[in-house]
Amino acid sequence: MAANTFGELFRVTTAGVSHGPGYLCIVDGCPAGMPLTVEDLLPDLRRRRPGQSKIVTQRKEEDVPELLSGVFDGKTDGTPIGILFRNQDQHSKDYDNLKNVYRPGHADFTFDAKFGFRDYRGGGRSSARETICRGAAGAIAKKLLATQGVDLVGYVSQVGTVHAQVPDPTVVTLEQVESNPVRCPDFQAAEQMIELIEAIRKDQDSIGGIASFIIRGVPAGWGEPVFDKLKADLAKALLSLPAVMAFEYGAGFAVASSRGSENNDYFTRKGDRIGTITNRHGGMLGGISSGEPIYLRVAIKPTSSIPRVQPTVTQSGEPATVQVRGRHDPCLLPRFVPMGEAMIALVLADHLLRHRSRDFQF
Repeated sequence: MAANTFGELFRVTTAGVSHGPGYLCIVDGCPAGMPLTVEDLLPDLRRRRPGQSKIVTQRKEEDVPELLSGVFDGKTDGTPIGILFRNQDQHSKDYDNLKNVYRPGHADFTFDAKFGFRDYRGGGRSSARETICRGAAGAIAKKLLATQGVDLVGYVSQVGTVHAQVPDPTVVTLEQVESNPVRCPDFQAAEQMIELIEAIRKDQDSIGGIASFIIRGVPAGWGEPVFDKLKADLAKALLSLPAVMAFEYGAGFAVASSRGSENNDYFTRKGDRIGTITNRHGGMLGGISSGEPIYLRVAIKPTSSIPRVQPTVTQSGEPATVQVRGRHDPCLLPRFVPMGEAMIALVLADHLLRHRSRDFQF
């Protein structure tokens, strides 16, 4: 089985659990000769790291990667890149009371149904801490994409009922996103989001929202026309992340109330290329990139781990209550942004290599 491996030519395999010794990430398929050091991985890892602000979980993990293989003299050597992360701040005893009960909103029941037993400490394999591996692999993928002029940025566009006003997502910058702890480029909305998250946390609850992503510089022609459509692979990548409940691109669900004459994007010449006047198709047509910016959005559910007492059942089906202890995000959105960026980068790096494999001249 390859359930822990993602990608075709640019492949990522992860192993580990949140309360075990650590996590192992293997990136296979990265071309040789690309400069790469631990320092290249740190910016994105620090963006997803716990304890970075008062509105996220206070678990203290430095998340410093150890490069075990795949790099020689500061450059990738074409062999699998091995990366190790050691867990340092587990509070496993916080989960002792969860051993025989099912937490609402978690995978406890489904893990038992699939495997017959589970690691109850913090969610085991389904813990969001696994995304540390994706963050590292995504940083490598981003560096590869940058050599082709492709860049991407994610941001928080909604928390609860607070909506950001972003008239033109294509001009959003990383600096704008990173200027506040909630990662929203609309500074007025960001203040309201932070206030809401603080109020929710004090009420021993959690809140959901929407993360948006803009991808610039992808040329026309990436993706496949049937099963491996670029939009399908992006959807799978983002839906593979914890807490993602919905995915849309371009006009998204708004097309349900549109007419074809309203929704079609008309073609025109843009300098040395053909493009569209509008971009309701979100940069992908027939599952293949059109050369326009790719615009994605995902809905993130409220954190399931809340300190309130909730009704549940035991493994034998007896009525019980559960109160989740430990350190958890009152809102997942701020730390989700770099996770989403990482998965998008992995898909794009994979399709970059797949597209290049077609460059055969007779």
